[in-house]
Amino acid sequence: MWLVALMVFLLAADARAGAAEKTTAGAIPIVAETMAAGLDHPWGMDFLPDGAVVITERAGAMRLLDNGVVSPPLAGVPPVFAEGQGGLLDVAVAPDFAVSRRIAFTFAEAGDGGAGTALARATLDRKAGRLDDVEVIFRVARKSRGGVHFGSRIVFAPDGTLFVTLGERGDRYRAQDFSDHAGGVIRLNPDGSIPPGNPFADGSNGRPELWSKGHRNPQGAAWDPVTKALLTVEHGAQGGDEVNRPEAGKNYGWPVITYGKDYSGATIGEGTHKPGYEQPLWHWDPSIAPSGLAVYDGPMFPEWRGDLLVGALKFRLLSRLDRDAAGRIVGEERAFADQFGRIRNVDVAPDGSIWLLTDEDDGRAIRLSRGR
Repeated sequence: MWLVALMVFLLAADARAGAAEKTTAGAIPIVAETMAAGLDHPWGMDFLPDGAVVITERAGAMRLLDNGVVSPPLAGVPPVFAEGQGGLLDVAVAPDFAVSRRIAFTFAEAGDGGAGTALARATLDRKAGRLDDVEVIFRVARKSRGGVHFGSRIVFAPDGTLFVTLGERGDRYRAQDFSDHAGGVIRLNPDGSIPPGNPFADGSNGRPELWSKGHRNPQGAAWDPVTKALLTVEHGAQGGDEVNRPEAGKNYGWPVITYGKDYSGATIGEGTHKPGYEQPLWHWDPSIAPSGLAVYDGPMFPEWRGDLLVGALKFRLLSRLDRDAAGRIVGEERAFADQFGRIRNVDVAPDGSIWLLTDEDDGRAIRLSRGR
């Protein structure tokens, strides 16, 4: 009986995959094609050099999507703490993957004191359908109870280092403790060592892995070729979602300054500005619950080149932040409201199409291409 049920499920998933619909974003005609369906709360994705896609599911599975076929879960993924917002999170393909076959991924890891975000690297054996040489190269210094605010996105920078965003685990004051990784952005070499130029590399005034602090729960990050810097998006409380450009050693305010309020309606911190704390490049009020960030640099939508694409969980839409030639945000356009579901991640494929992951029990990978 279980085999029959499994076959029915797979047939239903195959029927949904490949489905296409016509829609628009502003005046631009869009074709939205479901490339994969039946995913269990997909969270992260990245493209291999040949166009295949690595996708994570929060419950702990990592799969390949290749020519419309979704693989079984890859073997070798370590156990994950899949409670609340925890689980298997982001995945990033190493820039030298064609030679090294390495990927990096983040996950919520259980241990003494509770759980915390960890970063691992591994070698992908596509033929065997497994990860080899799995090595955890970073874990937060203090695990804690609860299932919220793990972050976490991975970005490889052009200089070969990588950035990882970390939530403050629901304990807002950890974001201001420089002896704590939580609520920070970290910068590492691909082997987990400390790169030259980290602001606290000697460990005397902060954790040597730290790049910036004062973040609440950053679930989007991307390298910006326009300003040649890291960009992040993070969840505020009730309002106060932010786009930031984290710079070495700087403090982005949470919870001392914020544009949001507590869920009770109470004021948080000391206002929206204070010397020594950085201002966001953009903020949303009310909150859109942003997750996933891409800088559009593909050929398919030249009118969007350089703009920011942000997924929204709360309003189930894609926010396009329009930027000028210098990279300043000058406006917002919202698209696809309630059309696809909770948008967890956004990425740009090598051909310039835009891919979305929907955070649902029956999650989908959706490809947006230009229509006629």
